[in-house]
Amino acid sequence: EAIAEGQADIVIGTQLVVYTPLFFNWNADDPLDALPGMSRWEPGQEAPRWRRIATGRQVFLPAPMRRAGPTAVEAMHTVSRCDLAQAELSCTATVVLGPASRTFFVSQNAVYVWVNYTWQRQEQAGYLYRIPLDGSRPGAAQVRGGPIDQFSFHPNAADSTIDVLAASRSAGDEMWAPEFAGGRPALLRLPTSRFGDGSRAPRASDYHWLPGGENSNIGHNRFVNGRLLYSLFSWRDRARSTRLVVAPLDRGPPTIFDMPEGVDRIEQIGQDALVVGSADGAAFTTIDLINDTPALGSRFTQPGARESESRSHAFFYRADSADGADGILGLPILRNVQAADGRNWLTAEDMLFLRRQSRALSDFGRLTATPSGRPDDGCQASCTDWYGNARPIFLRGRVFALMGYELVEGDESGDSIREVRRVNYAPAPAPQE
Repeated sequence: EAIAEGQADIVIGTQLVVYTPLFFNWNADDPLDALPGMSRWEPGQEAPRWRRIATGRQVFLPAPMRRAGPTAVEAMHTVSRCDLAQAELSCTATVVLGPASRTFFVSQNAVYVWVNYTWQRQEQAGYLYRIPLDGSRPGAAQVRGGPIDQFSFHPNAADSTIDVLAASRSAGDEMWAPEFAGGRPALLRLPTSRFGDGSRAPRASDYHWLPGGENSNIGHNRFVNGRLLYSLFSWRDRARSTRLVVAPLDRGPPTIFDMPEGVDRIEQIGQDALVVGSADGAAFTTIDLINDTPALGSRFTQPGARESESRSHAFFYRADSADGADGILGLPILRNVQAADGRNWLTAEDMLFLRRQSRALSDFGRLTATPSGRPDDGCQASCTDWYGNARPIFLRGRVFALMGYELVEGDESGDSIREVRRVNYAPAPAPQE
């Protein structure tokens, strides 16, 4: 028996890829019970009937960790693959052993898991695993420091490398750990040929030091159009002291911008980047990356608003031209509405849309949510809201806004978007005891 703590899944082609960190239950009678399993539900079944989907042959341990002994192993990092195209679902799994602190990233042909020891043991080398999605043997390479989050990875097929923003102070992407990542940043460009049994030590030439010192806090980061973008800030005055660093992957000189509204989000729009910040309101600033030297581009501000959903899928940009210079973007923002009693306030999440024409941003209106608060459904669907809660959806020429338990369709044929219809699929309120 093992204890799972957090899980993430993604669909690549017809494969469902599930990453799960598992922690050992040392009181189990059979240590093999810790291996991942699968249970098929049948009518009348009261408890899971587990069938292992990995054996000892699918467990990988780097050679240096094997020599260090069992105290070096803190967790199992499991990658399960399920073929959704089969008539009957079947899954297989690969397990890598290592430290508990982890950050994972899924590319088109492999899963990368960066593991390092927690704050007390960070002087020890960590490992970057490469787990191929075709089921072949994993590889490992020794690394130092750690990434901020999943956006710190960039599979570079042209140069046969995996590029990673690494910081000297990092404890993986579990829960709130990325909020405290910092220290001296570096761009690691690791050739995929370097992955093996984990015996190779990192080379100094693999790391390119970037702006930011040992006392730096590193925020949002993103790879866009051959550049790495990341923010540096101070916890004491985060909104006014944020700097945006734009570093080319070819190790050319970086460009640094002062961002007075801070950096709450970095996204790609076409060949450029978009930075969203908030101080007195939401500020949208494009970073033009089409020339050799990055430059601040178009800017749009929405007074008295801030984004309501920080996760990546809350944002979407639909490019309407081949180079992405024209398009429409959507992002949920918060709106405060006075309640009917005249004394209390309710919070609603609206979907703000901006139009981009010839790289210039302009207001395209919003689709509004009903300010009725989040229903207490007794955790039938979610204890607070749907995962992700709010997001724009562009589907087959139509535009939608998912806001809590409401789905609203918009018409974009005019000068601004307007509501066409909406549906509220909130479950019935939980019965009162």
